[in-house]
Amino acid sequence: MIEYWLTFNNGAEKLRLPVPPREFEMSTGLNNTTVNNSEIGEINLIGKPRLKTVTLSSYFPVRPDALCQYTGFPTPAACLDMIRRWRESGKPIRLLIVGESLKVNEAMSIESFQVSQKPGPQDIYFTLELKEYRFLPPELDGNGTTDALALLQEYTGTRPVERTVPSIYITKPGDTLWAIARRFYHNALRAEELRRRNALPDELVLPEGKALML
Repeated sequence: MIEYWLTFNNGAEKLRLPVPPREFEMSTGLNNTTVNNSEIGEINLIGKPRLKTVTLSSYFPVRPDALCQYTGFPTPAACLDMIRRWRESGKPIRLLIVGESLKVNEAMSIESFQVSQKPGPQDIYFTLELKEYRFLPPELDGNGTTDALALLQEYTGTRPVERTVPSIYITKPGDTLWAIARRFYHNALRAEELRRRNALPDELVLPEGKALML
């Protein structure tokens, strides 16, 4: 038996789905970037993991039936009110899926909550779309306030430019356009912009002492 739980506010509120979904699928991936190089062709830059997504579909029964895992569950109206209230709170919930060979414990945001009714018993059918929620670490700067720029850089690899970019840069041994773009713009994908601005060929390593317009 696999149990599906939704909890809120550090477990202060809990909802175990009376009827488990027939199936579920958790999707994820990587934010990879493909760059085209004239000499070696396409290069795949492996990025950070994407947020996981899960879709759950089932129903809230009016009364116990053969598919219910337990009795004494909340009414369909109470279940709807609980999930809608959680969604509108602006805070994440936690999804727990517990089975003999399966354990899922993920903080999630409620992306979509669709409900419907079918002829027959007044059960409420629903589809719940969830997306992984990542908590920012409680890193504080010297004044005791969150260093938002540092957190943004950690989680996205980019941040707003905090210093003046020089108009000319003299290349050093081993310099590449990618490295220079990441150093001055905090975004390696702007290497192509630098190449066009300086009318450079596609080269993995730049010659030493070359003056680049930034």
